[in-house]
Amino acid sequence: MLQKMFWCFGLLVLICVSPAFAADSIDAGDTAWMIVATALVMVMTPAGLALFYGGMARYKNLLNTYAMTFAAYCLASVIWVVWGYTLAFGPDKGGLIGGWDYFLLNGIDVTSVQGTIPHYVFVLFQMTFAGITVALVVGSVVDRIKFSAWIVFSFLWVTLVYCPVAHWAWGGGWMSEMGALDFAGGTVVHINAGVAGLVLALVLGKRIGFGREAMFPSSVALTALGAALLWFGWFGFNAGSQLAADGLAGSAFLVTNTSAAIGALTWMFIEWTLEKKPTLLGMASGAVAGLVAITPAAGFVGLGASLIIGMGAGLLGFTFVTKLKHKLGYDDSLDAFGVHGICGIWGALATGIFADPTVNALGTGLLYGNPRQLWVQFVSIIATAAYSALATLIVIALTRLVTGGLRIDADSEIVGLDGAYHGERGFEIQA
Repeated sequence: MLQKMFWCFGLLVLICVSPAFAADSIDAGDTAWMIVATALVMVMTPAGLALFYGGMARYKNLLNTYAMTFAAYCLASVIWVVWGYTLAFGPDKGGLIGGWDYFLLNGIDVTSVQGTIPHYVFVLFQMTFAGITVALVVGSVVDRIKFSAWIVFSFLWVTLVYCPVAHWAWGGGWMSEMGALDFAGGTVVHINAGVAGLVLALVLGKRIGFGREAMFPSSVALTALGAALLWFGWFGFNAGSQLAADGLAGSAFLVTNTSAAIGALTWMFIEWTLEKKPTLLGMASGAVAGLVAITPAAGFVGLGASLIIGMGAGLLGFTFVTKLKHKLGYDDSLDAFGVHGICGIWGALATGIFADPTVNALGTGLLYGNPRQLWVQFVSIIATAAYSALATLIVIALTRLVTGGLRIDADSEIVGLDGAYHGERGFEIQA
């Protein structure tokens, strides 16, 4: 009898300490994958996005565009580990913001665990999202914002705009409690940044010569290379958001690639039909549009939905960027709002339509018998856009107080910011 009890006790101990039953214990496979995913997302900003935007900027502003993107990532990296992480993921305060428990990462050390990965890895993974979100805003305002104003704006925007919205959706705030679905950043990243970019562009005003003179990209080849790096890094962005190396991460990987590919093809064929030329810039833009749209849905939808989402993004992105933007007459230099804002809205709504409980039991959309989810997604979109617009206006006002103004002088704008600010040139122009 005692022998049987001994063996039963031993078996119980083995079950309790095994990875499958252990709570908050580190899994080596999950940790390895999340370190790789974090590195992939890091590559997206100071390499992928900087090249994507830099290539679309005019040759005299290529380096300034790259510098603003690079600086934004560096600023976000420091802000995040000092106070950004605790504002986004600290203990919930009224559904609106996190508490100060993790200021300077207090209470987190090498033994701390978040789910099945080290807490430090989770902190770093989320930091890369903050970095790319503020950097996306650059696309709306290249060619005309002071570098000093951009530094102050980025510093304030990460703190006052990004962190609260991240808390709402991912840190236990009101949006997550309501049941909003945002797997990897449709609202937190793309709508948030797209709306902020539009507001900042409207406040700055149009570039000198906008609508009267051609403003050619400095290098479509650099833009295409940047798009490829963004696409590559997006696998970490979306599949990594599962925070585990499992089947759902694999599904998110699959639908991310599919949506990007069909988005690129859709934009290409529409442009080919209407403009008679399939441009590389159009294909690169379509791929990014497809990536943006699938981001909130990546962990909730299957292959069929990803095709529809990507095609919708290619159609909407092309229509807004090449047609509606010109009719509206505003100057969003590199179409940050048209690609990220509009396609982010489409992706968030599509998540409410196509979320499939057989893919992820946490999400059930309209087509699977839950019409309320579409309403929840709509509310999350409106709340994010409204807060981003209002808070960005406040950040702009504070930036003006610190820097004395946002816009560069006319002479520097005409000469180009590469020389005026940085004393460098992206290309040697032969006489």
